[in-house]
This record gives sequence, C-alpha cells and structure tokens, in this order.
Amino acid sequence: MIGAAGLDLIGQLEAELQTGTSNPARIRRSYGGVARNVAENLARLGQPVSLITVVGTDPVGEDLLIHTQDSGVDISNVVRTNEYPTGFYMGVLNDGGKLQFALDDMRLMSELSSEYLQEHKDLFKSAGMLFVDANLPEKTLQTAMNLARKTKIPVCADPTSSTLAKRLKKHLEKIHLITPNSSEAGILTGVTFESSERNTAMEAARALVNQGVQIALVTLAEFGVCYATSETTGHIPAIRTKIIDPTGAGDALTAAVIFALLNDIPLDDAIRLGVSAASFTLRHPGTVHPELTLEKLYEQLSV
Repeated sequence: MIGAAGLDLIGQLEAELQTGTSNPARIRRSYGGVARNVAENLARLGQPVSLITVVGTDPVGEDLLIHTQDSGVDISNVVRTNEYPTGFYMGVLNDGGKLQFALDDMRLMSELSSEYLQEHKDLFKSAGMLFVDANLPEKTLQTAMNLARKTKIPVCADPTSSTLAKRLKKHLEKIHLITPNSSEAGILTGVTFESSERNTAMEAARALVNQGVQIALVTLAEFGVCYATSETTGHIPAIRTKIIDPTGAGDALTAAVIFALLNDIPLDDAIRLGVSAASFTLRHPGTVHPELTLEKLYEQLSV
C-alpha cells in the first residue's frame, strides 16, 4: 500500500447548514487516509499488508502509527517528517449522513519521493499486489507504476478525489483494478454522470477497460457498483443500509475486493464482498470498522 494516511475529523450537522455562524453538529475523529484505510481493512480481513506513507513527527502521527500497527499493518517503511504536520481530512455531513463538502491537507505527501521507492524496491518483489492512491506526487506515482511493471505485480489504483483523479489518466494501461466513484470516473473518461445513471456508469467502466484497465469498478453509493472487464460487464446492487457515516466505505469496498482477488475468489463474488464491506462500514461512526471480518461479510450477504 502506497499513499496517504492522516487524521479524519468528521462533523455531522443536526440541521440545515447556516453559513456565517456556528452550526450544532456531532463531531468525531478517527485515523484515515485512503491507502492507510485500505491497509487496515485488509489487515482486519487477515491479509498481510505493508504500508508506505508519510506522517509527521507530531503526537497525531505517533498515535496514528500505533493504531495502524495494532490493527495488523506493517508500518516499518513509513516515512517520518519534520517539514509538515501529519495529514488532515475534515468532512461535513448533512443530517442524513451524506457528505456535503470536505477539506484536506496532504502537503506532507511531497516528502514521499521517487528515490525512497527505489531504495525499497525489494518490497515489490515479494508483493502480491500494489495499491496506490492519487495523493502520491506524480513522479513518485510514475516510479511505483514502473517498479510494479518490472516485478510483474498487478496494480490497484484509487483516484481519491475529483481533483486528483487526473493523475491516473496516463497510467490507465498499467492498472489492473481501478475503483473510481461517479465523479472520478467522469474525470477519467470525459463523460459526466450522476451516481443514479447506471447505464452511463457501465459505459464509463467499459471506457476505462478500452483505455487499458483490466478491471474497472465504478462505485455508485446507494445505487451499487458497475463493473467491466474485457470479457464481461455487470452491476451489483447496494445493500440497504442506514448510513451513520459514509467516510471510508469506498476504501472498505476496495480492500474486500483486493482480498478476494488475492485469494482467487471470482470477480462477481469479490464485488459482492466489497459491497458488503461498504455497507458494514456505513453503519459505523468511524473510517474503518474495528470488527470487520470475512465471516461477518458473508453473514451479511446471506441475510
């Protein structure tokens, strides 16, 4: 896993947002960052996983590493920096639990250099899959892709946000699995659509495959997931779920799909496990559900 780690601060409004004044809300904090979230979810599913990221030398960074290590993730290759504080994400949810807007400060990711990955290229030789998020500096992302190709390991990439998704466009032919949401898929394909437009989402998934991606998953929140490969396309509906907090649900889906593919589970079943993981996480007021297990995902699918 190579990408972001940080502190999440999430505020859920108790009523409609009023600008220019303080708004009553329920506020919680947890540890986040796309790559870190995927790594923790994988570890909780029982998959050995190593994380390369950057955190500050501040108390937040120290606590984040302790938490991540305690979840089962190998953090021995994490970079510590004095240049910037540990990464920070702040999201505001409406009273129904849907994201209204978000801010992030990931300046410290500039400290994860191409040279650092070259110094740790032996890690690629023993990996079953590489995951990257688009928080990586462009040169570092290029190096990660090149090392993965040289060692012949598949790459899973998360576009991370509409702002960062464009960083992946020139790498699509090197990507085995990509997991954009509807807005990120629009950036990558040039076709704008809403998450409710399933047919257009399917076309976007096919377009990504036509650009070289092996497996394209377009996540559609409560409308499920559309997917495409060179041989098949499909749609997996979402599991009806009361949303407590949407933060991290997509990362849980990605982690469960990666776990399934690494363990030779067929793609359709892998995506169903991913949808189950997303639903499980939506019901938890935190970025990663601490009780995530493969057994619970299968139990949820059998209900």
